[in-house]
Parts: sequence; C-alpha cells; structure tokens
Amino acid sequence: MEISSVIIRALPEKLAAVRAALAVLPGVEVHADAGDGRIVATIEDGEGYTPADVYTELRNIDGVLATSLVYQYNDETLQQESDR
Repeated sequence: MEISSVIIRALPEKLAAVRAALAVLPGVEVHADAGDGRIVATIEDGEGYTPADVYTELRNIDGVLATSLVYQYNDETLQQESDR
C-alpha cells in the first residue's frame, strides 16, 4: 500500500477544468478546494500504476501551476497481508 498527499496550485480561472481532470486520474481523491486554486488531494496506488506515475501526470494538466508532495506513506506488509 502506498499513499501520497499533495497540494496542487492551479489557475483560478481553470479550476473547474483541473478538478475535472483530477476526477479521471486513477487513485486521486480531492479532499479540499479553497476555490482560489489551492487543492489538497491524495493519491493511492492501484493495479498498474503508482502514486509517482500519477504525480507526474498532475504536472501535465492544463492550468496546474505547481504541485507539492506533502506526505508519502508506504507499507508493503499491508499489501502482503492482503495478498494472502
């Protein structure tokens, strides 16, 4: 299991489009949106992708100015237990 927390800074006038793009990225969940371009989200790993893959994609979204990784958690023992 791997999960990351990120802060995304977007152009306020493109906020709706950025939110729509985030909604289709795998493992992304938006937790807060200040309405001024600041977004707090988490990225959880899944089949066929890692949070690092998705984090890279965030920078390609039109209207995203910056992304900041705030927290990253990895616990391989949880994954191993769930695979049993």
